[in-house]
Amino acid sequence: MNYENIYFIGIGGIGMSNLARYFLSKGKRVGGYDRTETPLTRKLAEEGAFVHYEDNLQKIPSSFIDKEKTLVVYTPAVPASHGELVFFSEQRFTIMKRAQVLGEITKTSDAICVAGTHGKTTVSSMTAHLLRQSHVDCNAFLGGILKNYDSNLLLSDKSNITVAEADEYDRSFHWLRPWIAIITSADPDHLDIYGTEEAYRESFEKFTSLIRPHGLLIVKKDAPVTPQADDTVTVMTYGVEEGDYHAENIRVGDGTILFDFVSHDRKITGISLGVPVRINIENAVAAIAAATKCGVTDEEVRHAMHTFGGARRRFDFHIKARNIVFIDDYAHHPQELSAAIHSVQALYPDRKVTGIFQPHLYSRTRDFAADFGRSLSLLDDVILLDIYPAREEPIAGVSSQIIFDRITSAEKLLCSKEELLELLRYKPLEVLVTFGAGDIDRLLPDIEKLLREKYGDI
Repeated sequence: MNYENIYFIGIGGIGMSNLARYFLSKGKRVGGYDRTETPLTRKLAEEGAFVHYEDNLQKIPSSFIDKEKTLVVYTPAVPASHGELVFFSEQRFTIMKRAQVLGEITKTSDAICVAGTHGKTTVSSMTAHLLRQSHVDCNAFLGGILKNYDSNLLLSDKSNITVAEADEYDRSFHWLRPWIAIITSADPDHLDIYGTEEAYRESFEKFTSLIRPHGLLIVKKDAPVTPQADDTVTVMTYGVEEGDYHAENIRVGDGTILFDFVSHDRKITGISLGVPVRINIENAVAAIAAATKCGVTDEEVRHAMHTFGGARRRFDFHIKARNIVFIDDYAHHPQELSAAIHSVQALYPDRKVTGIFQPHLYSRTRDFAADFGRSLSLLDDVILLDIYPAREEPIAGVSSQIIFDRITSAEKLLCSKEELLELLRYKPLEVLVTFGAGDIDRLLPDIEKLLREKYGDI
């Protein structure tokens, strides 16, 4: 990457921002556009990046308008008609997708790449923390802000291992060349890109073919993926209580989860989860499998798992009090929702669980409306917001109503974001969970403030 300047179109995305931070650490001039100002973009600006929020060429500093010195990086979420992207393309700048750049960075390292419809952010974050807290160390490009480090980027000057989240959207993970690959799930998603469930599954199989010779594939035991890896690649399965890597002696109670990790050649006893929710048992099994392959010791595993604080927006406790609990979770796929809801109910079996869900994308809502309805029906009380469109234009006949009509919970409401706080002000609550991958996170500070005022003594 022999460019002086790196310009990002969509710099505020979680995956783009860690690349921006990486290039800032290398002394590059970094700038970019994003649609709206967020805590991520403000932090980048504080760290030395130029960031602006208007698709306007006049806003770009002249230092970036030099195709010999500037690499342009864009996210597939940006439409092809975006003015800045069109300009850089017409002027024949070198333009790369975010995944291409990450692929180039990881080619020269021992890459641990974590893929999956859901679970990949937690597993990659756990893996990075396990390595960082050990004598091994690592670099990491994460899809969430890891609470232990308040960052989505970890850099090391002593380790050649790089942990990266492998995004299947737009087949981005096909640019990676893993040493160790983890597949957490392959439930159909992004059918607007792939067209069919079969094509989606085949994309994961293609990903397995990219593992380096003599590498390792760790795949969830029930994932519908037939590995296409080189014959020299070791293929291992994992699960909660079955698979080549699994958990035994699981103990849940008093807000804690303890278990033993078991593989073909070792048992690590007495592992305590820092984020004690049941779904994290299987996440931890996958992460520990990769970390021990890298040389992390048993005692280092115990310490790291106990101190793991989680990633923001992944089963993220904002209030944990006697009279009110408030949790936020990124779940935006029916299987993720079901897993998260079951985890909440296991923690609070005798309390009413109210969920606020913001659907993400018109196409995903259309393709999985019935599945969303079944998942959300697990809740005692559902508040359903309007669809967050992200990169999409509206689709005729598709709205939150088609999910709402399929929800069978005794209590359910359609609500706009603007009406939500007033609704919560007067609604009896015991456990409140917000779900979604859109902009629902921008409401979290106001929701937390309201709940603290409403319930006091917390």
